[in-house]
Amino acid sequence: MYLVAISAVITMAGAAYWYVNRRKPIRHILSEIKYAIDMQGAGAGGLIDDWVSVWRNRIVLPDSKNKIAVITGGARGIGTEVVRGFLKSNMTVVMGVRNPDSVNKLKETMENGHNIRAFPLDLQSLKSVKQFATSVLKEYKEIHILVNNAGIMFGDYKLTEDGFETQLAVNHLSHFYLTHLLLPALKNAGKVNEPARIVNVTSCGHFPGKIYFEDINMKEHYDTTAAYAQSKLAQLMIARYINRLLEDKDVPVKCYSVHPGIVDTDLFEKTNFAKFPWIKKAFFKTPEKGAVSIHYACFNKEILSKGGLYIANCKEGFSNRFSKNEKYQEKLFKLSCDMVGIDAEKFGRD
Repeated sequence: MYLVAISAVITMAGAAYWYVNRRKPIRHILSEIKYAIDMQGAGAGGLIDDWVSVWRNRIVLPDSKNKIAVITGGARGIGTEVVRGFLKSNMTVVMGVRNPDSVNKLKETMENGHNIRAFPLDLQSLKSVKQFATSVLKEYKEIHILVNNAGIMFGDYKLTEDGFETQLAVNHLSHFYLTHLLLPALKNAGKVNEPARIVNVTSCGHFPGKIYFEDINMKEHYDTTAAYAQSKLAQLMIARYINRLLEDKDVPVKCYSVHPGIVDTDLFEKTNFAKFPWIKKAFFKTPEKGAVSIHYACFNKEILSKGGLYIANCKEGFSNRFSKNEKYQEKLFKLSCDMVGIDAEKFGRD
């Protein structure tokens, strides 16, 4: 009886979804339903892993005086807690935010808040990314940690001023371009026994995804869930490829990707969870707990032999088969280079 009831509910929901979207080709409707179900499954799996692995989700912050960390975002949510941890480690923290004045309160209220520097950064604009990188490199010739943290989730179809689908631009392409621009300073800071680190903040939401190489901006058919999954998958794949590229050249820089957990932040403002905030409070991680795995990727010494690692709850996470395909990784790297206008052979050079 229970299974019959569940089947009836699913059938009715599917019928309602079809009716609302009946002008779409049936293959698009079926794809959207599949992505919605798969994303819910990935989220449920992420929640279970958070609960089961709660004892592993911890890190001791080292003293990192005289070291520089650069982070995109950081004025709210998980990013704020990442910044807080860096400051406790005595680092200088350079934040890229849309409104630098928004970090003034952080400077006043955080331990070592005087070590914060903020420059304007809009990840929907490659021009802004370039300006941000120029400002940072003008003051800092060495960067020890780069955390590509800022991100968006879901929303209507929109192209940036550069002609890119917004989630792809903000979550992947702008961070990819920033990594290229700041890599010389990361190389300067890296040492054989203490490499610099690049950390891409991705998501378990990558799991249902694939890269739409023939229509990466999804102009033919836009599904916001598929677009989010693609952008987060791209962050994971590019971390693996860049790390391999650097290791092959004996460059003292390691690259990682991190799923911070299912965290109670305003990233969920365009989801049904926004209507039921008590669910987030009851079951999701706090931003402070979400920052732990990111700090782990930035500081843990045991993972230095595991460059390219995808991390969740301070251990290797489950990533999908698509992300592990080295040919797809290389194809994504070359396509990303073309999209942001850099020569793949000169990636990360001065």
